[in-house]
Amino acid sequence: MKERIEKILKELDELKCQSAKEVEEARVRFLGKKGEVTALFEEFRTVAPEMKREFGQKLNVLKKEAQAKIDELKSMAETAAGPASKGDDVTMPGDPHELGSRHPVSIARQEIINIFRKFGYDVAEGPEIEDDYHVFEALNFPANHPARDMQDTFFVSTGHVNPLLLRTHTSSVQVRTMETQSLPIRVICPGRVFRNEAISARAHCIFHQVEGLYIDENVSFADLKQAILLFAREMFGPETSIRMRPSYFPFTEPSAEVDVSCNICHGKGCNICKGTGWLEILGCGMVDPNVLEASGIDSKKYSGFAFGMGVERIAMLKWQVNDLRHYFENDLRFLREFSNCVEV
Repeated sequence: MKERIEKILKELDELKCQSAKEVEEARVRFLGKKGEVTALFEEFRTVAPEMKREFGQKLNVLKKEAQAKIDELKSMAETAAGPASKGDDVTMPGDPHELGSRHPVSIARQEIINIFRKFGYDVAEGPEIEDDYHVFEALNFPANHPARDMQDTFFVSTGHVNPLLLRTHTSSVQVRTMETQSLPIRVICPGRVFRNEAISARAHCIFHQVEGLYIDENVSFADLKQAILLFAREMFGPETSIRMRPSYFPFTEPSAEVDVSCNICHGKGCNICKGTGWLEILGCGMVDPNVLEASGIDSKKYSGFAFGMGVERIAMLKWQVNDLRHYFENDLRFLREFSNCVEV
């Protein structure tokens, strides 16, 4: 054993390695599980007790010498090879990291906000969990009014005078604005709303709205029509036309539904507009005097208009998406199609 130890020490002293691969081979040869030094430690178990101390010391020295030699050769090989051997070559391209993009609903929402901000509108927000007064009663929905049946509501609490519910529209934010803000008022109210509806290609129980409100002296229906026309042309193109059809909402009188000329067929008729050449985008009307009075505004001195649109609906028309559910499924194949969309 003594001769073998001396032989290994001599081999270590003369050992030369040119590359990291050769250093690793030398390490395995001497210090690996089946290496020469390891084999001597296994054989040490059979040494006579009176010889264990002497050979134990020699083996420990051998192992330290072998490890020191391997470390020295490894350092020399890395220095000779340069920084590339460590994998830190700063001239190499980095690992690609795929970046996300804005959701199409967020893109459409921000574009709507930016358009109305150019017209002088501020942005107002409010709570998604509201009380019955701000969602219904202050908007001309008495407790027994049949218009309440138009909206299937998620109630959070019931059994008291003013129950809590998930807001069915962002008109509640308009009420809070009229209660707290001085006149004139010119705001848009973006936000998420909830209705107990069956989920389909055209409907969902969660969706997003942007509603607008303008109150001042001598505000007329002509002002409302002009505001909607300007918005439509900013959103869908300068050649866009609008038409207004009489409708009914409890909080506006008179009320109208607004259609825009189809931006796919340009009014000629296609499957998107069902051959009519028109696409519905929003509802609007003059604020009902009862709504103004409920918020402490003199309806004989002030008048105003309000409008509301579904953000998903606008996004569907803008990008010709045929199923509302795509916006909620987070399918990366769908979302990647909007990676190059730029907000105005």
